[in-house]
Amino acid sequence: MPRKAETAGSGSAAAGAEADPRMPLVHLLRSVAMDFDVKTTEFAASHGLHPTDLRALIALLDGERAGEAMTPGRLGSRLHLNSPAVTALLDRLEGTGFARRERDPADRRRVLLMASDEAKALGWSFFGPLIGRVLTAMNEFDDAEIDSYERVLRGVGEAVAGG
Repeated sequence: MPRKAETAGSGSAAAGAEADPRMPLVHLLRSVAMDFDVKTTEFAASHGLHPTDLRALIALLDGERAGEAMTPGRLGSRLHLNSPAVTALLDRLEGTGFARRERDPADRRRVLLMASDEAKALGWSFFGPLIGRVLTAMNEFDDAEIDSYERVLRGVGEAVAGG
């Protein structure tokens, strides 16, 4: 059964939220997200990338892993960028050799976006050790706990994306 906090009928919304026994997890998620952001900012800066460029590369890789074709429109939607900003972003990424645009062989009118092998290798050289440490930390949890954690993160992700 889902764990839910009792809600008080009086007091401010903030005070009620802070009294929720799940708030330490909310604060921990925020802290982990900030730590990941620091690492990605370090990576971007060390390779002359704007943080948005790195977010775009991550979106390209996520799309590839999910088997979803990434187009300029989908990337713009994902990053909340307009068409001219996406074009400038892709021009920068192509200039560094980290991404490429290709015509969709099934529909030559459509452009597909891909992260380059160089970008993937560079990302693994930096983030591989971090991912290894995360996977090692996960070894302490059984499959049911990992499944629960995944459900929590999916729910939180949907809540954040919806707001």
